[in-house]
Amino acid sequence: MSVRYPRPLRPGDRVAVTSPSSGVPEKLRERLEVAVRDVRARGYEVVLGECMDGSGHVSAPAAARAEELTAFLTDPGIGAVVPPWGGELAIDLLPLLDWDRLREAEPTWLVGFSDLSTLMTPLTLLTGTATVHGNNLMDTPYRSPDGLVSWLDIVSAPPGHRFTQTPPGRHRSTGWDDYALRPEVRDYTLDAAGTWTRLDGDGDLEVEGRLIGGCVETLCNLTGTGYLDVPAFARAEAPDGLLVYVEAVGGDAFAICRSLHGMRLAGFFDAAAAILVGRTSAPDAPSLTQHEAVLDALGSLNVPIVADVECGHVPPYMPIVNGAHGRLVHTSTRSELTQTLV
Repeated sequence: MSVRYPRPLRPGDRVAVTSPSSGVPEKLRERLEVAVRDVRARGYEVVLGECMDGSGHVSAPAAARAEELTAFLTDPGIGAVVPPWGGELAIDLLPLLDWDRLREAEPTWLVGFSDLSTLMTPLTLLTGTATVHGNNLMDTPYRSPDGLVSWLDIVSAPPGHRFTQTPPGRHRSTGWDDYALRPEVRDYTLDAAGTWTRLDGDGDLEVEGRLIGGCVETLCNLTGTGYLDVPAFARAEAPDGLLVYVEAVGGDAFAICRSLHGMRLAGFFDAAAAILVGRTSAPDAPSLTQHEAVLDALGSLNVPIVADVECGHVPPYMPIVNGAHGRLVHTSTRSELTQTLV
């Protein structure tokens, strides 16, 4: 199995919107409409699915969500599937998805982050289909800061496309915009300074490998199952190593430390040539910071660890393509991640 890149989107192509996890409450529907208009403004047709109800913790029963997601991902007329955001229980879809159909179908872009990691990372590992971890649909109206790109730029790129992203040097210190009050908001509030941090020591770093990863709190529940066999993916697609990225939503430092230990014990990081850790607003513990939690769990791997990368829940967002070839550079004067769609 080799990495399969969906064909690049062109004007007139169709983008499907469904909620495999949480739907969109009525008070936030105006933001959804703004995001849909922005996608249409790029020349794409937008297809809204039936599984969008935001009155509860999931948008529809698990069987309906799995059927709609499978249908969109296997429809040759759909170029990309972009959920509004994540949620809590995408895990209940995994045994209900038609994995044979997903393997046999022409690949389709799946875009998102947070609970969508529960689906995107297994999709890459089990079918070879590249997926985009970075923006959700509701984030689409935001202008990308200097150094970063949008998911729209990636899904329209040709095969073999290479792009480099760099830290913008600023991020949001706390919270998110209130879409109910400001559905048209297009500029991030980036009120705090900060760039990438080397956790394992000093020295210039330049390392390559295939990219794979996602959200700690959701992926940790898949370790040891057939849905998250990263070592097998590495043997087949990355004999020279992986660039593994992880990010924490809100678990305190002890919870994240335990989860990362479990993921390490299950082999998630065995083939890592380097580890990228997303910037987080998750709380420290009284005697353990989030950075210390990462080192406690992963320091024994003796691989480079770069933290505070824009691949987490703290705006702005750096899209990462699961399955792409990556080149990570971090020195005293330069930090960048280059991805190549090969």
